[in-house]
Amino acid sequence: MAYTGEKQFWVYILASQKNGTLYIGSTDNLPKRVWEHKEDVYKGFTSKYGVKLLVWYEAYETRQSAFIRERQMKKWKRAWKIELIEKENLDWADLYETLNQ
Repeated sequence: MAYTGEKQFWVYILASQKNGTLYIGSTDNLPKRVWEHKEDVYKGFTSKYGVKLLVWYEAYETRQSAFIRERQMKKWKRAWKIELIEKENLDWADLYETLNQ
């Protein structure tokens, strides 16, 4: 789960708080996209519900594979999403600050 800055595609989960509202998305520029969510650049679900914490992300080699994974995860039960987050981020820390380290 390391952001390398190389051309990759990402699936990510944002949360409003621990066990709060969740949002799943995909992108080819993870730092920029999360920043857009945090700054409410686009009005929509994440700005309406205050979903701004990057709590999980995963890299993929192609846009298509990231898109397929995103669509699969959006169909998951909430408990499965929480289990995935807590497997690597038990405290639901905001991972945004660690992206470029």
